[in-house]
Amino acid sequence: MAKTRLVAAIAVALALSAAACGDSSKSAKTTAEPGFPVTVRAANGSVRIARRPKRIVSISATATEDLFAIGAGPQVKAVDDYSKYPPSAPRTKLSGYTPNAEAIAGYRPDLVVTAGDANRVVASLRKLGIAVLLHPPAADLDEAYAQLEALGEATGHSDRARAVVEHMRTRVAEITHAAASDGGTPLSVYHELDSTYYSATSKTFIGRVYRALGLRNIADKASKGGPYPKLSGEYVVRSDPQLIVLADTLCCKQSLATVRKRAGFNGIAAVRNGDVLAIKDDLASHWGPRIVDFLALVAKRVEAMRARG
Repeated sequence: MAKTRLVAAIAVALALSAAACGDSSKSAKTTAEPGFPVTVRAANGSVRIARRPKRIVSISATATEDLFAIGAGPQVKAVDDYSKYPPSAPRTKLSGYTPNAEAIAGYRPDLVVTAGDANRVVASLRKLGIAVLLHPPAADLDEAYAQLEALGEATGHSDRARAVVEHMRTRVAEITHAAASDGGTPLSVYHELDSTYYSATSKTFIGRVYRALGLRNIADKASKGGPYPKLSGEYVVRSDPQLIVLADTLCCKQSLATVRKRAGFNGIAAVRNGDVLAIKDDLASHWGPRIVDFLALVAKRVEAMRARG
């Protein structure tokens, strides 16, 4: 009798197990989200994302901006210490320069986006079974657009990402067309990354933005110093730029007033005419949607300068 009851119990258990598996399979099919799984191209190759990410960690200030711009903000659970925009982003102590895989994994992400691979963080996270997209600094606007669209695919916001890119393309075309239609002698520009005179040539992302506005970059003649050469005060004074763009207003507290105190700088055309444009550091250093705002600010100043003759 006991044996009969045992066999019956086992049969019931197996039946319940089979039913549960069947329900689970049916549920999985019912809740499957369109567009997933998806394979996305990134700098670290083809990345397969099985399902729509619910816990994203961004170790890239630009990626953070991109994610919120395309509507993936609610999926972002943690961002690095340099992700200051938008203000609502869940900023943490995670390092953007020296990322730690264990610290990142502590946020239980199903997707991580990073701008670099310091400490071999990409391989370390993949060993933990976490999907990672490596999106390094974009070389030009087309690459910035491609990263935005890739994030759209990876997060289930393809339509919104394409709309953001289309808006950016339209605005950039409008701004650069107006600048190019002037046809005058190119104005010279000095882009300052910090108060020790590090700058950026036309081979950089920001340098290509200036070139799109028809500006002549004084750092190009110092290109032996690489794409981000360290100039000197004497070099800048000698080059006599007509426009100075300060991208070190927050980090180094620079402004027209501080620039005027530098030796010899009062003789520079940009300083004499007050054409020193102070920009928030991150607005000039990211390659996300707000690069259009940066472009518009510079274009507006250039238009005013050309109007003065």
